[in-house]
Amino acid sequence: MVKLINAGRTDGGRAARTPSVRWVLAGLSLSHLLSSLGTSIANVGLPTLARAFDASFQQVQWIVLAYLLAITTLIVGVGRLGDLTGRRRLLLAGIVLFTVASVLCGAAPTLRLLIAARAAQGLGAAVMMALTMAFVGETVPKARTGRAMGLLGTMSAIGTALGPSLGGVLLSGLGWRAIFLVNVPLGLVTFVLAHRHLPVDRREPGTAPAAAFDRMGTLLLALTLAAYALAMTLGHGSFGPLNAALLVAAALGAGLFVRAEQRATSPLIRPAMFRDRALSTSLAMSTLVSTVMMATLVVGPFYLARTLRLGESLVGLVLSAGPLVAALTGVPAGRVADRFGAYRTTVAGLVVIATGSVLLAVTPTTSGVLGYVGPIVVITAGYAVFQTANNTAVMADVRPDRRGVTSGMLNLSRNLGLITGTSAMGAVFALASATTDVTTAGSGAVATGMRVTFAVAAALILAAVALAATSRSLTRPVAHGS
Repeated sequence: MVKLINAGRTDGGRAARTPSVRWVLAGLSLSHLLSSLGTSIANVGLPTLARAFDASFQQVQWIVLAYLLAITTLIVGVGRLGDLTGRRRLLLAGIVLFTVASVLCGAAPTLRLLIAARAAQGLGAAVMMALTMAFVGETVPKARTGRAMGLLGTMSAIGTALGPSLGGVLLSGLGWRAIFLVNVPLGLVTFVLAHRHLPVDRREPGTAPAAAFDRMGTLLLALTLAAYALAMTLGHGSFGPLNAALLVAAALGAGLFVRAEQRATSPLIRPAMFRDRALSTSLAMSTLVSTVMMATLVVGPFYLARTLRLGESLVGLVLSAGPLVAALTGVPAGRVADRFGAYRTTVAGLVVIATGSVLLAVTPTTSGVLGYVGPIVVITAGYAVFQTANNTAVMADVRPDRRGVTSGMLNLSRNLGLITGTSAMGAVFALASATTDVTTAGSGAVATGMRVTFAVAAALILAAVALAATSRSLTRPVAHGS
């Protein structure tokens, strides 16, 4: 592996520091792991937290929702802020915020304070998620971008897979506060690595001053995304007047945001970016694929428990197969993307996901656990390949002064897909199961619901393949923000 990066760059005539790629990627990888762990480790603690605070499930779900909303609404804005003020200093601030907020979560005496601390933790995670990918474009040689993206994908998968098991051990041994406090030593190590090894901030020629940060655009985008996220998550799949009102508010907010960006002197998201077909296609494909991946988390537990009649521990073990495969596939997928090109690898990943979805749509119940795990392994391996190649295609040639906001948009497209998948794929599953309450549905009804859901998932992935086929410009250099 190449040991030095940024070799030959100078700053005011002085030789720039050339940090080791390995240590840089170690700090970035831990940042990515922490932000993923922050989501998955809290989910397993919700029943315990409901008892600890004598609260309903609807109340404690805001412990997870506050974190996700903070990331979704702010990730593009903090990415752009890093472009303007310096990515190193903002990433260090994000790590500090995440770590301090973890302490506050672990010490929270009331549910409201815990939710507020989780929102602050989500803001820190948004900074970490947006800027780690941006730093890859800045510090890793272009020929190795795919490998670096694969490593970040691997760490994200490890964080997702580790959360439930680690959270269960901490809950049983040390109590619910430990599931938040465990982030503190990890956060301190991440800060030390980032502080010592990330390259110093440099103002790129033509970069707008921090005073030009688009505050109005950032506020409008945050409110729009918050309205959409709440519309898709409130009600657990039931769509009532409140959900409709929030969707209308999101649509109005989107219109106001577009108008504000057209008038802004230094817009958060330049309208010209969406005329770049490669970028628009990559974002759309990321949203579609994330929507499908959410189906595995929505449908899987019900199929395993209701149809295959597995116990809780076995359900958790089977569900961990997906993240484990993604973790093992990420780095090899990056090497494939570097060797064969992002476009070919992206399409290959989509075809593999579609194949796994079709297999789940036709699998007979008599095939048992292996009949479920086999296609899931195929889907998640394809997802790791797709995500690595798609991220590489977007970030490899992005303009230096737009890396943060472009990375934020990639993460945003993924989050929007996950949020949409929770509602849309859950609704498809419930409708296909022909029941108002999936938790009490018969085994046959749940099996039918799973088959129909993954038939729809296969159709969505085929739509993503069609998008890729009409945008061969993925293989050409991209000048985002031009």
